[in-house]
Amino acid sequence: MFKKTSQQRIFEDLVAQIEGAILDGRLKAGDKLPAQRDLVDMFQTSRGPLREALRVLEQKGLLDIKRGVRGGAMVKLPGMAPVAESLGLLVRHRKITLAELSEFREGVEGNVAAIAAQRATPADILQLKGLLRQAKKHMEEGIEAWEPFCQVDNRIHVAIAKAAGNRVYEFVLRMVHDNIQQYYEAHPLKGRQFMEENYQDLCDIVRALEKQQATAVRSLMQSHVRRFNRYMNSQQPSDSVSGEKGGNP
Repeated sequence: MFKKTSQQRIFEDLVAQIEGAILDGRLKAGDKLPAQRDLVDMFQTSRGPLREALRVLEQKGLLDIKRGVRGGAMVKLPGMAPVAESLGLLVRHRKITLAELSEFREGVEGNVAAIAAQRATPADILQLKGLLRQAKKHMEEGIEAWEPFCQVDNRIHVAIAKAAGNRVYEFVLRMVHDNIQQYYEAHPLKGRQFMEENYQDLCDIVRALEKQQATAVRSLMQSHVRRFNRYMNSQQPSDSVSGEKGGNP
């Protein structure tokens, strides 16, 4: 699986070889890498560059390294958590504003919803209707159910991205909504009207998806995103992140 490293760029070559074996499936999630002494022999290198390469792969989320007698390097598939955490940090430190996220969402989610209207399967529509029932239940519970209502709203957006049949859309929008959720949670609902309007938006979007009305669902999704931005702007002071354009912390 592995070959002697290039002596001109030992560290980069070690990372590239192990990363390649994971991403092309030769190493699968749950597989344990050979012991370091065996890897040193395979690569014909020394322990220093190997340990550094393993640390980098751990930081990338491709390895889970445990120390001790029974330790070792276990293969992981790349996950969204590190990227989502990075986006969350950027938002919290005002490197990406809520206004910028809203602008991004209005364009991207409108198009994704239009694609989903053309590709959604009956199973996708059934899932969305099931989520709508959950949203309605929380809406009827009132303001006390604000957070679970928002969580279902989040799941509906991600389910629509999944119905579009493009994993890049699904990955990116899941990441975005995981971070937007923090702002809903930070600003409890003060009146039920926004929850009711949000629920009606979602119903209209799912109905248009089921009817394969791509143009209508794009417009509905964009309007829904604008409603979110108006709500968040109403909850934030005028000099807060929602009104800034890429300012400093």
